[in-house]
Amino acid sequence: MSCGPRTPVFWQRQPRLPLPVLRFLGSRLEAALAEPRERAHLVWPAVLGAPRVREEHPGGLPEAELLARAAPMLAPVLPGVSPQDAWRATREAFPDTADRGPTGWVPQRVWDPLASLVSLRAGVTLLALLGLPEDSRYTLAAGVSLFNAALFHECHDALEPLWMESPEPRRTALQGLIMLAGGYHHHQLQNAPGMASLWEDALPALAGSGPGALATPWGTVTFGQSLGTARSRLAALENLDGERCPEPPWDLLWTLERPEWELT
Repeated sequence: MSCGPRTPVFWQRQPRLPLPVLRFLGSRLEAALAEPRERAHLVWPAVLGAPRVREEHPGGLPEAELLARAAPMLAPVLPGVSPQDAWRATREAFPDTADRGPTGWVPQRVWDPLASLVSLRAGVTLLALLGLPEDSRYTLAAGVSLFNAALFHECHDALEPLWMESPEPRRTALQGLIMLAGGYHHHQLQNAPGMASLWEDALPALAGSGPGALATPWGTVTFGQSLGTARSRLAALENLDGERCPEPPWDLLWTLERPEWELT
């Protein structure tokens, strides 16, 4: 399962998000991972924080237009449910979604300063979670799709419940995948020590999974390519004497192959 040949929008350096914004996004992701219908909660920040919406409606997006813009995004998630009912459900479940402005709805003050980034991240997360099997395979499929969308922090959140409930040796292998994703998250933050530490722990955790693949009750994750790209980046952090470079070669690290997983 892959996002295709196009480079994901988040496969680049990312800012370190404030904790309140991480909690805002994380609460909606947690709901969406627990129940596919709850993916609808990602629609509203995607719409309200969009730069064009903010530019065209600085005083707030009128509710009728908000519902109209959200309708096509809600259709594949909540077939047969009206946008009005979906909006009401989100406001009840997540009151921090929006505030009332002079002319309509605006991003709630917690995420308003980073509204465009939150909008993009919510929208890409929603896209990554569409088209997945909505049965016992959903959580693992979500983790793989989020990884391929370069949403590595979100991938970690998807895989963690599976890791917690799994017996050995699957538990250790899933932890290795989580650490592999976490290392790429630190790659996005350009935190070389965190990146290297997680990958160095992931390598032995994944060593017992065979030729770069982990079979689970929910499908088989092929991760060898992403493990290879992590190894190539670890090697690039060292000089000719095998010592860790004081200044990571970030320009080189970003030109190396980007990681992908496959789910079958």
